[in-house]
Amino acid sequence: MGWASCCKRSDGAEPGRRRRKKKDTAWRIFSLKELQSATNNFNYDNKLGEGGFGSVYWGQLWDGSQIAVKRLKSWSNKAETEFAVEVEVLARVRHRSLLSLRGYCAEGQERLIVYDYMPNLSIHSQLHGQHAAECNLSWERRMRIAVDSAEGIAYLHHSATPHIIHRDVKASNVLLDADFQARVADFGFAKLVPDGATHVTTKVKGTLGYLAPEYAMLGKASESCDVFSFGVTLLARARRFGEIADPKLGGGFVEEELKRVVLVGLVCAQDRPELRPTMSEVVQLLKGESAEKLDSLENDCLFKPGGGSFQGSDCVGEGEGEGEGRSPGADGGIQEAVDSSETVSSAS
Repeated sequence: MGWASCCKRSDGAEPGRRRRKKKDTAWRIFSLKELQSATNNFNYDNKLGEGGFGSVYWGQLWDGSQIAVKRLKSWSNKAETEFAVEVEVLARVRHRSLLSLRGYCAEGQERLIVYDYMPNLSIHSQLHGQHAAECNLSWERRMRIAVDSAEGIAYLHHSATPHIIHRDVKASNVLLDADFQARVADFGFAKLVPDGATHVTTKVKGTLGYLAPEYAMLGKASESCDVFSFGVTLLARARRFGEIADPKLGGGFVEEELKRVVLVGLVCAQDRPELRPTMSEVVQLLKGESAEKLDSLENDCLFKPGGGSFQGSDCVGEGEGEGEGRSPGADGGIQEAVDSSETVSSAS
C-alpha cells in the first residue's frame, strides 16, 4: 500500500488537504524546492539531530516562521511505512502536549515531514546534551513537563479516535518549546488500536531499556506498554529518594513531589501490565489529585527500603524468589533503564 493510501483520513481525504478547526493551524503539502530553500539545501550547519530514520534540520520559511524538517534517510518500504504512519497519526491528533504537524513533502524518492520548531530541543538534550550545562530545568519546570507529557500520552490513549499507542516514549522524544511546554514527538512507530482491541501483536519497535516485558518478548503492544516506558522515563537511580534528584537542582525540589514522581515511575514500570495504571490515572497521581491511591502506593512493600518485586498482593524480598516469583519489570527492567543516560527522573 502506498503512502498516499496509508495517509488518508477516515473520511477519505488526504492529510495534506487543508482542514481547519477552531484555533488550529492547517497543515499543508510543501514543495521540495521550498524546503530546500528553508534549510539552505539541508545544510550540515542546520542539522538538529540524526537517527536511524534520517536527519532533522532547522529551517525558516519565507514568512519568517521556524520549522523542523525530518528527512528520511533513503527511500525504502520501511521508510515509506514510517513516513505514512507518522503523517497519518499527526494528521489525526491535536493537543497542546503533542508536536504539531505543519505539513509534509513527497516528491520522487524524498519523504519529508515538517513540524513546528522546538527551540529548547528535548528533555534529553537539556539533561545530557548540548544544553546540559545551562541548568534550564528548575524543579517547577520538571514537574510541569512530567504532567504535560503524561497528558499528551493520555490523550493518545483515551481521546484520539481510534486510540493510539506511541511505542517509543523516552526522554529524547519529549520536546520542549520556547516556554518549556512539553511536546511528545516522533510517531513513526505508532500503532492505531482497533475499537474493542486490548492489544495488537506486531514486530517489536522502540528503544532498548524502555520496552515493556510483554512487548519485548511477545510483541504484544498495548497502551500499558507506553505506561511502562513513561515510568522508566521518570526514573533514574534505584529506590532511594535522597539520591534520585538531579544534583544540578542543588536541593531545590519539593520532597513530596519528588516522592510522588518516583512512586508513579515505579508503579508504571511493573512487569505485569494489569497492575500498571492507565495514563489518565498517571496524570491524576502526578498532580496529587488521588491522595488515597498515593498513600496506598507509598505503603506497598515495593516502595519500602529494601523492598523487593511486586507481585500483586505478595512481595518478594531482596535475594529471594529466584525464577517465577521474581519481577523483571520492577527489578531487572528498571535497573536496565537506570543504567541508561536517557532517563528523566533527573528530569522530573
